[in-house]
Amino acid sequence: MAVFEDHGKTAAVFEDLESAVRSYCRSWPVVFDRAVGSWLYDERGRPYLDFFTGASALNYGHNNPVLRQALLEYLCSDRVIHSLDMFTVAKRDFLVALDETILRPRRLDYRVQFPGPAGTNAVEAALKLARKVTGRTNVICFANGFHGTSLGSLAVTTNRLMRGAAGVPLEHTTRLPFDDLESLDLLLGDSRVPQPAAVIVETVQGEGGVNVAGPEWLRGLAERCRQREIPLIVDDIQMGCGRTGPFFSFEVAGIEPDIVCLSKSISGYGMPLALTLIRPELDIWEPGEHNGTFRGFNPALVTGTAALRAYWQDDALERSSIAKGARIAATLAALAQSVPGAQIHPRGRGMVHGLAFAHGELARDVSAAAFERGLLVETAGPGDEVVKLLPPLTITDSELDQGLALLADAIEAVC
Repeated sequence: MAVFEDHGKTAAVFEDLESAVRSYCRSWPVVFDRAVGSWLYDERGRPYLDFFTGASALNYGHNNPVLRQALLEYLCSDRVIHSLDMFTVAKRDFLVALDETILRPRRLDYRVQFPGPAGTNAVEAALKLARKVTGRTNVICFANGFHGTSLGSLAVTTNRLMRGAAGVPLEHTTRLPFDDLESLDLLLGDSRVPQPAAVIVETVQGEGGVNVAGPEWLRGLAERCRQREIPLIVDDIQMGCGRTGPFFSFEVAGIEPDIVCLSKSISGYGMPLALTLIRPELDIWEPGEHNGTFRGFNPALVTGTAALRAYWQDDALERSSIAKGARIAATLAALAQSVPGAQIHPRGRGMVHGLAFAHGELARDVSAAAFERGLLVETAGPGDEVVKLLPPLTITDSELDQGLALLADAIEAVC
């Protein structure tokens, strides 16, 4: 049980009333109250530098003032909040902003589906559509991939704990090694194996341990899918919206996926919103064939529009993220070298980085030591052996240096 300091509110509220499924609060056992920019504050006012950012749902920081102002103006003028998939001004403005700032400058032609509020909804829609388009059932996924916890997306997720909670067989998928074309060629070249309905991939595996796919592998994967008319789905839920530098994580490879899944920071403000981007010729849905009550949540569309207009009219944020990412990479490389014999391996791209330790206990101890010092970092990987860094894209240089110094102090204390 997490131990809270008793100052009017006790852990019993959470222990007695909330499900045992809760997880992040077990690593960070304080009651958070406020959040501004790169910082979270507990109810006693202690600050924590946030290198977690809602698992990349807060790329523009907490309570970003530009996005907050757009939201407040919308809420205070009796505008539409809930509308299922009806036409609204907020939806129109968002679609135009996405087209003008993201799709057209990259010469990408996608239809936008609003599948529901969460990333797993975007993946479910993508898998379902690929199977409808091809008439096939099996989907190729990759070891250590994570795509969500509803049954369809869980079937292409490899996390053993989460798969075990499904309670039913998770079928119609084939798992291959990540960043390995030889295994894919063997499978696709086997005449006894039916062609797959789709291939789904993260270009950087976040929950899987910050595993970065090489651009050449991504190009090879895309070319094989194109040659065999297999829809390629890129899950950009955690790594999209600038996390790796460019808006889309796949831009570095110069590929154009058939379907793209977005969520997390697409709303800009941490509110629920998910998109499934579809090549027009694949958009063969019948009206209402795939639906949901909370599609295109209008306040999230408003903040999403504000984020696109504020940060993606030019390449300033992208250049800043790449530069800060290089700074993180250099610091982590030096950190890994500073602890002889500890076998610490840095990895990452842009504003997502990780330090892989020899085993999960070490990584968890580093994360705990960082928390004690006022830094939030989570662990990832099949054995929680990777300390993962997801700072806000808008973090200042001084805040970045401060967070990296706290991490270095935590590593020194543990290792």
